Amino acid sequence: MQMYQKSFADQLPRNLIANILFFITNIVIGILLIPYFIDTLGVASYGLIPLATSITSYVGLVAQSLNTSVSRYLTVDLQREDFEKANITFNTSLFGIIGVILVLIPVIFVVSYYVPIFFQTSLNQQHDVILLFLGVMGAFLVKTLSSVYGVSLFAYNRLDIQNIINVINVFVQVGLIVLLFTEFSPNLSYVGLSYLIGALVAFIITISTSKKVNPHLKVNYSDFRTLQLKELAGMGNWVIVNQIGALLFLQVDLIVVNKLFGLTAGGEYATILIWSILLRSMAGMFAGVLAPIILTYYAKDQIEQIITISRSAVKFMGLTMALPIGLICGFAPQLLSLWVGPEFMKLAPLMWILLSHLIINLSVLPLFSINISFNKVRIPGLVTLFMGVGNFLLAITIPYITGWGYYGVAVAGFIMLTMKNSIFTPWYTTRVIGIPKHTFTKSILLGSISMVAIIGFITMLNHYFNISSLISLIVASVVITLAYMIIIWFVGLNESECKMMKSFIPFQTKRD
Repeated sequence: MQMYQKSFADQLPRNLIANILFFITNIVIGILLIPYFIDTLGVASYGLIPLATSITSYVGLVAQSLNTSVSRYLTVDLQREDFEKANITFNTSLFGIIGVILVLIPVIFVVSYYVPIFFQTSLNQQHDVILLFLGVMGAFLVKTLSSVYGVSLFAYNRLDIQNIINVINVFVQVGLIVLLFTEFSPNLSYVGLSYLIGALVAFIITISTSKKVNPHLKVNYSDFRTLQLKELAGMGNWVIVNQIGALLFLQVDLIVVNKLFGLTAGGEYATILIWSILLRSMAGMFAGVLAPIILTYYAKDQIEQIITISRSAVKFMGLTMALPIGLICGFAPQLLSLWVGPEFMKLAPLMWILLSHLIINLSVLPLFSINISFNKVRIPGLVTLFMGVGNFLLAITIPYITGWGYYGVAVAGFIMLTMKNSIFTPWYTTRVIGIPKHTFTKSILLGSISMVAIIGFITMLNHYFNISSLISLIVASVVITLAYMIIIWFVGLNESECKMMKSFIPFQTKRD
């Protein structure tokens, strides 16, 4: 056990580096793959790929929620070294998830069969669309089962291993897509097949590594407990409510755009949406590093540490995310022109709407782990569901009333998600851990002010200089990044926060 279980102080930099590696992999492949899909499949066909992912999220709600509940309970059991109870939790969740998957398989076939009809795809494309959705949804089921084994890596804070497995999954997936497209022909069915094979490879590796990190868990049906499943499902039910609301915030817009405005509009919307997904992935990378730490502090009743780390985490998140959001929004026209072609420059306003509000909505991500740790998910679930329904209704209403097209769908998300995360989320977290209600307000505002300052500087820069080539864009971005980092280090952070930032540096570098 001592070979694999690292102290949090030593493990944090490793986790952060592995998360950064995974994020860089995602952003590089995302930036390169979308123009490749548009060139080989066309904008309309490409839009079906993220649409498949969106619909998959709705189909797998029960499995996702049960896994979230399992992560909480199993982490607490393992950190308290109650291995008998941990085995009961593990086997109850494993066989419970298998049961959910068996129920979902016929649902997936039905959904995949009717998707081409619902979104009115061409007759010669319907077979490929069905296979695309079957592959993507099948990959999701495999990842769901894999995540039960992956809880051991989460519980022992080995997020570095988790992210290396994620990187392998992405490389297998993308490598197969390019290989099949090159050797045969561009086809949506090959995308689905590649997703499924990538998930299977990651599943095998996850089982192998989790057994090494945590040899205490054994697959044994006799450890399945119906009462334990009810306990997991009790928390999971409210997680389902929360996730339905979250999906109505984060995934419904693409479905609405495809249904109301057609596949071509859906493809254009999805092209811009990838930047929101990448930024969310980046923020999730940082928040994910903190999640097992907060759960462990909770398991050991170290509430003061939770308060300290959550306050700093929100501030770090806002100041960190201000830079990429500001750069992407400020240079949106140039970025779109160089990335997918000058004809997409018209979508710069859509990029501003979809990305600018993320400075608030991503800053609060570290707070979500606190609600899970304290098992306070009922009220957040109800609020998220209520406002998610409101987002869906606005997404349909605003385009109808204003004639803004899919810009109206983006505005709906901007309004509702920002209202929830600027008011309710920070307030409720302070109530859960018993601290003043405005504790996180200053931290959130710092990120917003920083983003506005970056966009304002870029606007002035664009006025005086012609930044239109790739080289000039890179040079301008590097200069702004270096200047921002220096200012934040000396002005934005206090002494203790600077020390905390230095602790993220790997020990090999610090000794040098």
